[in-house]
Amino acid sequence: MRWLWFAALCAVLLALPACAPGSANGGGKRRLSIATGGTGGVFYPYGGGIAKVITESLPNTEATAEVTAASIDNLKFLKQGTSDLAFTMSDAAQDAVLARDDFKDFGAIPLRTLAVLYSSYTHLVTLADSGITDVAQLKGRTVSMGAAGSGTSTLGYRILEAAGVGANDIRSQSLGVAQSVDALKDGKIDAFFWNGGLPTASVLDLVNTPRTYARFIATDSMLPQLEKAYGPSLYYKAIIPKGMYQQDTDIPVVGVAVLLVVSETMPEDLAHDITRVLFEKQPELATIHPQAKVLSIKTATTGSPIPFHPGAIRYYRDQHAWTN
Repeated sequence: MRWLWFAALCAVLLALPACAPGSANGGGKRRLSIATGGTGGVFYPYGGGIAKVITESLPNTEATAEVTAASIDNLKFLKQGTSDLAFTMSDAAQDAVLARDDFKDFGAIPLRTLAVLYSSYTHLVTLADSGITDVAQLKGRTVSMGAAGSGTSTLGYRILEAAGVGANDIRSQSLGVAQSVDALKDGKIDAFFWNGGLPTASVLDLVNTPRTYARFIATDSMLPQLEKAYGPSLYYKAIIPKGMYQQDTDIPVVGVAVLLVVSETMPEDLAHDITRVLFEKQPELATIHPQAKVLSIKTATTGSPIPFHPGAIRYYRDQHAWTN
């Protein structure tokens, strides 16, 4: 009889609903999922740092960074409720709010920004002996456009279009940055696109590989066409500085802001507290990934094409940093 009672109790417990993301269950910990990117990029280690400081700083809260395909998938996870915070490029966020392009069939996503984190740099990488020196010369080549569901893929195709290269003019591969680096080393692709912060670990791995000589292609000349198509403030000129990847010169490229976003349904107090922790723990985040060194309350409110969350706005106003 005692065994039957125990079995019945287990069945009841298993039937209970799981705790929803971002909620606390019966006094238990609030669990937050942060949608980031692949392990070879910047989103994942940066997101891991944010998860660490949130867990250590907010009572009764446990945050976890999740490996994903990045921007586009991250925003879909927010709408589906499987993630609570997400890293995204700002162009993907704008598309999601407008139900445009990758979100046309999926539907609009009610996003809100907590902070503009940093600039994402378009890396267009080939090998020195490939003969490729500009975007137009990708025509007829095998090119990795980034993982399916990533912002890299969306912007990569927009840059190709601006250069007069159609999607059918290349042999495309859909690889994350780590897989793109391996494919380039092995001669399986001629070039790859990657959008990320500086430095990106997988690209460092490429340039540090013996007898491998990478070439970085400038993409800033595509900006006039991009601005005409998508507005004057979404994309901008950014510089991969000389020596970042052992290259001899600065590389002017297309830049786009990286945002930390949440659903508009996130409680105001929670959004406020997460935003506060970002800036209070910024020195610690900078020790986890160098890109966090540029996180600044002076720039965190500039460059988002979507509205900010009221909780974040309250924090910025408290710090006399809200001028919008």
